[in-house]
Amino acid sequence: MKAKLGPAKTIRGLIRILRGRPAIPPSLADNELLQVILRRRSVRAFTAQPIPEDAFAAILEAGRLAPCTVNLQMWTFAVFDDARWRQVFGRPIPFHGQRAVIVISDSHRYRSVLDEFRDYPLTEYTLAVMNASLAAMNMNIAAEAQGISSVMLSETGRSGILDAKYLKGKLNLPDGTVPLMTIVFGYARGAYPPMPPKLPMEHILLDGEYRQPDPAAMQSWFEQMIAGFNASHPGFSFQSQLNLYHGKIEQAEIDLHEMVFSPRVETGGEE
Repeated sequence: MKAKLGPAKTIRGLIRILRGRPAIPPSLADNELLQVILRRRSVRAFTAQPIPEDAFAAILEAGRLAPCTVNLQMWTFAVFDDARWRQVFGRPIPFHGQRAVIVISDSHRYRSVLDEFRDYPLTEYTLAVMNASLAAMNMNIAAEAQGISSVMLSETGRSGILDAKYLKGKLNLPDGTVPLMTIVFGYARGAYPPMPPKLPMEHILLDGEYRQPDPAAMQSWFEQMIAGFNASHPGFSFQSQLNLYHGKIEQAEIDLHEMVFSPRVETGGEE
């Protein structure tokens, strides 16, 4: 599919996005926790209002108590205020966020008492990523429940897995750790963005056998993705973003293979 749309398809894509709504049964419309989960959006503009220390502590506690495989707790959270972020990275927290957490998959810590999985690096890495990602989502929801917005970054400002080797050096992390993402927290400036385009439920459920992709549904989703990105990033096309990702993913593939499968990789800081 070409990542470029004409005016008519762009307008149709934007209309579909603006009409998108979560599908929630009427009997659960007043469920507060469901409302918190369903209204969460990735916010990329924050005010200067500081996040209270107790509110941020509750966010971290939600991450600490996330579900995990065999209770191995395969995560580490690198926490920042803006001053600390500037000290480490020489720039402000992306989007003027007030706090940031770099979520790190961590197989290093539990190896000090349990070394059963060292010979199975792919499975160990996958488990660590899965568990750390659950912790990240718990923190997102805990923030939203307090009226604090967030965005998960995998590339913006060299803040996630596409720059994992760079982050590992900056944070002086040991082997067995991989920086996955940065979650930026703050109070939203302006209105929340609309719900991003999602595939219909029937296209993602496996009920008896795997459902092959529906060409029309996939084309509609992809056109909405392009229209939404282009509308929210004036002067920067979806295709240019894909080109950027392609170059970074190619290098990230090399770096991650080295970090996960070569335990003797150097961890000194580099720029």
